[in-house]
Amino acid sequence: MDSETAGKARHAAYVAEQASTRAAASTLVRAAPVLMGLMQQEHDADELEKELAACAVQAEQVGNARYFEDRPPTRQECTEVVEKDRCGNPVTRAMFLGRQKHVLALQCAEQVLKKLWPAPFSIEQRYRYYPNARMVESISKEKEARLLADGCTDELRGTIKPDIVLHENRTQLLKSVLTLDFKFPCPGSNEPQWTRYGMNSPYATQTQRDIYEQALGGRAFLISPLRGMRTSGQ
Repeated sequence: MDSETAGKARHAAYVAEQASTRAAASTLVRAAPVLMGLMQQEHDADELEKELAACAVQAEQVGNARYFEDRPPTRQECTEVVEKDRCGNPVTRAMFLGRQKHVLALQCAEQVLKKLWPAPFSIEQRYRYYPNARMVESISKEKEARLLADGCTDELRGTIKPDIVLHENRTQLLKSVLTLDFKFPCPGSNEPQWTRYGMNSPYATQTQRDIYEQALGGRAFLISPLRGMRTSGQ
């Protein structure tokens, strides 16, 4: 879509979300008081929350419009298998749309953060977490791409990859002020949820939120089109 259309879509999403997010506008400040020392103006934390929520709405609308014109997918359509990945595993429409919407949301979020976040931020940075040592290290995007291309996904076992990590400064790139994940339930009436790790994971029975907060230190929030920004899917 061209920049003018994207701008209009984002503005419409922002206006639509303003009323529903106003009541919880102080969520981020309450959860992470350090924000008040980092943001340039007092209202910028509220603005950050509203605009990131608007990114989720825009991605939902544009992603659905690509495949369903003026309607969201039905519950049945969400569960249909639309392709297989390179390992032969089925990919449902919910999974396919989720990937598409994540791309749109993160493109939007990057522009928001460049405007409103005064410190460094990371988008889709992969980390390796050592829970026993309470230590974390970053994995370069080049190394990640090489491992995936070589099919060496076992070497990525136990790593985490949040959508967005906000840092306090450039000396704290392994620490989070806030960790954010976009969630796009399909159908949209479903409650957004943190992924719970399976029994074969080093983090069995724990959620993404648990591990993000343990590994990176900051509070973790999920962002969804209908629910905005929140810590829990409940």
